[in-house]
Amino acid sequence: MAMEIYPGITVDPAVRFGKPCLVGTRLDVATVLGALAAGETFDAVAADYQITRKQILDALGYAAHVASHVPPAVHKAS
Repeated sequence: MAMEIYPGITVDPAVRFGKPCLVGTRLDVATVLGALAAGETFDAVAADYQITRKQILDALGYAAHVASHVPPAVHKAS
């Protein structure tokens, strides 16, 4: 059963191994972010994955939320 964890983002253990996905899709946030990080434009990502600009912004908003609340996994150098 899907649970909305952030506006426009759901998790469901039965979909994409429980990764955060765009509502109503099986497309995980990491895929969207990876495409943008690789230099793809919003328009190209929207066309390639058949999603809207708002869904892309939802993925970015979720990523910003997570980044601001989860400490980096960095160990102090010895």
